Amino acid sequence: MVKEKVSESNDSDQLKSDLKNLVLFNDDFNTFDFVIDTLIDVCDHEPQQAEQCAIITHYKGKCVVKTGDIYELKPVYKELSNRNLTVEIK
Repeated sequence: MVKEKVSESNDSDQLKSDLKNLVLFNDDFNTFDFVIDTLIDVCDHEPQQAEQCAIITHYKGKCVVKTGDIYELKPVYKELSNRNLTVEIK
């Protein structure tokens, strides 16, 4: 039984290590309103969350806007890129 618990723990650790972050970077051409609306539309953010991410991105240069596995993040990454936002999966 002890071995099973260790195995479950390792599986959980593996899942955590597979999680990636989708990072939005600041740019000089997209407006706050456009970024906020895009985060709401593409990332399913609530308006306040999208606004906070836009402000953090503006002042810090980048912000994690979504966390998940690579398969979940790839389509979001592609759509944000198609809308001319600078993003990276890390």
